[in-house]
Amino acid sequence: MNVSALTHRMSLFLLLLILTVSPGTAWAVQSHGAPEGLYVHQLAHIFYTAAMCYLFWGVRQSKFESRGWRFLQIFCVLMVLWNIVAFTGHFLASYVASADFVRDGGYLSTKLQGPLTMVKRVYYFIMLDHLLSVPALFFLYLAMKKIYKTSCEEGE
Repeated sequence: MNVSALTHRMSLFLLLLILTVSPGTAWAVQSHGAPEGLYVHQLAHIFYTAAMCYLFWGVRQSKFESRGWRFLQIFCVLMVLWNIVAFTGHFLASYVASADFVRDGGYLSTKLQGPLTMVKRVYYFIMLDHLLSVPALFFLYLAMKKIYKTSCEEGE
């Protein structure tokens, strides 16, 4: 590997490391203006869930044997779960006030303000929706990589 490629990879790695350890404001669950925006957004979650279910079913029916297609199915399942979590988060956002959360030391030190209700607890854990979406995108990456390699091997 030449020095230029190594330098490029190291700088990309350092940039990703810096962005990971010093996050800014994360808007994982967005709020929308008037109720029409929320309705359209919620419908988009429903349609996206239906599309992921259809893709999962289509891949399953075709009986592809490659590991890449299994990774794609895992991606679909994780995205369906993410959509359910995000849909629920948007719904519960109207029942939780921003004053219910205390951010003394920034985003990573957010704490719930008492009294702790079930809605607050569920909303707090739903805000961790990236624990589903990031692995889902990783499985999508693995699926595309494996399917590409398999198609290249078959073409030779």
